[in-house]
Amino acid sequence: MIDGHTRTCGLMGNPVEHTMSPLIHNTLAQKLSHNLVYVPFKVEEGKILSAVKGAAALNLLGLNVTVPYKSQVMEGLVQVDGLAEKIGAVNTLVRTEGGFKGYNTDMPGLYRAMSSEGIRLEGENVILLGAGGAARAVAFLCADKGAAGVYMLNRSMEKARAVASEVNHKTGRECIYPMTLSDYWKLPEGKHLAIQATSVGLYPDVDRAVIEDGDFYRRIHTGYDLIYRPSTTRFMELVRKAGGQAYHGLKMLLYQGIIAYELWNGVSVSGELALEVYEVLKEKMNIKE
Repeated sequence: MIDGHTRTCGLMGNPVEHTMSPLIHNTLAQKLSHNLVYVPFKVEEGKILSAVKGAAALNLLGLNVTVPYKSQVMEGLVQVDGLAEKIGAVNTLVRTEGGFKGYNTDMPGLYRAMSSEGIRLEGENVILLGAGGAARAVAFLCADKGAAGVYMLNRSMEKARAVASEVNHKTGRECIYPMTLSDYWKLPEGKHLAIQATSVGLYPDVDRAVIEDGDFYRRIHTGYDLIYRPSTTRFMELVRKAGGQAYHGLKMLLYQGIIAYELWNGVSVSGELALEVYEVLKEKMNIKE
């Protein structure tokens, strides 16, 4: 029941109408008996810094930030966590003395999601599809968690080279190797973990994968697609057809939210509770697997 003690959290972005975040956070609050409510806030272009000031003045407990403000919001923060600083993107604001501190829970969320499925980054050769914002963040995560090598395949070699150079420099490791999509045959022998970080295959463009050639997919033991809608992407179909395991990105969405909730409330969410919330998400999105 909402009363004078209810704390407010929310999501700032544009658009926010289709977000699943309120379902994650309000379910957690209900199950943990926290007097907290989570709501979406649509922030018009050019107003994100005013929105951060307003949120602080209104004593909001914490906020998530989504597109297109994950980089812009950093200007309005009193402090930024080291990982978010490296990645150059913040998706979670935590109240501190004098304002908000920014974190990136997307990448720890991806790591926790993969770990929950028994997927390792440490010592692995990783095939990373894409060189955009999401792929750049994944490259930082892989370097940070000790991946042996990350083969960044992208249409534009120039863009892949720029991202690889930046990540290698900032992490102090020469482990990101830029390649063009068509050069996948130059990948090291054996089977690898592949992370799909492009928007190809995202609803409604569900019939495409960034690489269609079956020979590529025979090189993959596990494929992880950051997309969660549809729940079985073309990339996932091709990985499974070639005998590999494949996962969608809904658990990444879940765990980035859980980590934000933990930061705001100073709690630890158990694996059992995380799975309960995951089932609620799947039911809402009509995902059967």
